Amino acid sequence: MDKEAGKKAAALRAVEFVDNGMTLGLGTGSTAEYFINAIGNKVRSGWEIKGVATSEATAAQARGVGVDLILPDETTEIDLAVDGTDEADPQLNLIKGGGGALLREKIVARAAKKFIVIADKSKRVTSIGAFPLPVEIDPYCWALTISGIRETFRDAGFGDAEIQMRAFQGNFTRSDGGHYIADCKLLKIEDPATLDAALKSIPGVIETGLFCAMADTIIYGDENGVSVESK
Repeated sequence: MDKEAGKKAAALRAVEFVDNGMTLGLGTGSTAEYFINAIGNKVRSGWEIKGVATSEATAAQARGVGVDLILPDETTEIDLAVDGTDEADPQLNLIKGGGGALLREKIVARAAKKFIVIADKSKRVTSIGAFPLPVEIDPYCWALTISGIRETFRDAGFGDAEIQMRAFQGNFTRSDGGHYIADCKLLKIEDPATLDAALKSIPGVIETGLFCAMADTIIYGDENGVSVESK
């Protein structure tokens, strides 16, 4: 399967949901990049689009293609958020955060009137969990937070879970918000909503990469076209 062709096909189909004058939540990652570039083409043709970026990398790309970025206030309405995913199941549950932007992505996705996920077809799975679950944690006493995460995993039946702190060149990777990210290998998550709630009850856990009951539509693409799944 040509994954890049699939990403691009899904992104271009998502553009069909965009109207002139919208405020868009702009996702992070290689698939979202195709969508942002396509929105840039609309802006250059005369459309007025405002964007809310979910990462510094996305903000830089959006500015580069001419999208007017805004910092939301309490009255801001995000008409549509479009983002990629690392895995998605038939119930539209997601694992996101491979790019480290899970907190900002979830804030924007929750606030949007409609949340569309775009992905190549390899991201559709029977059960999520093969992709390591990112958990964003506060740097303060981070090892104690990891201990709490291990205990929660044991209680949830993931006694063999492998937890690895995300790092680059010998240093822990930080999200744009300054937090650490723990990547957790669980293999199969049968009740993602319950696990998400349990992890977020741990002091020190900022957010998880489990996006449950949030996506309105998922567009999957490959070199032969797209398929669309909706609630």
